[in-house]
Amino acid sequence: MRYLSLILLLMSAKWAGAESVDVKYRGPVELKPFTCQEITRSSVVSRLCYDASNQYVVVQLKTTYYHYCEMPKPIVDEWLAAPSMGHFYNTRIKGTGKDGPYDCRTHRVPSY
Repeated sequence: MRYLSLILLLMSAKWAGAESVDVKYRGPVELKPFTCQEITRSSVVSRLCYDASNQYVVVQLKTTYYHYCEMPKPIVDEWLAAPSMGHFYNTRIKGTGKDGPYDCRTHRVPSY
């Protein structure tokens, strides 16, 4: 009877697995505070995760994760709705030259 109770308890438990991704130029980032979307309609953007409270984006481009800082939610919404997410990334996020408008080298990087 004890074992049956234990089995039932384990079967009803919800396992909360924490997901962490390795972000280029930063290292591991825990995705718990983020809202993530898998992207299937883009050949460039595979996944986009946004933490609205910190205006922080972690995006998977093909197989590599990158981060962008102080990005307002309307920009993220435009990116998600863009006809070409790759083109939007190249022209509005990445920008020209080495410093784009949301480059974490020039903007506040949240600590978790």
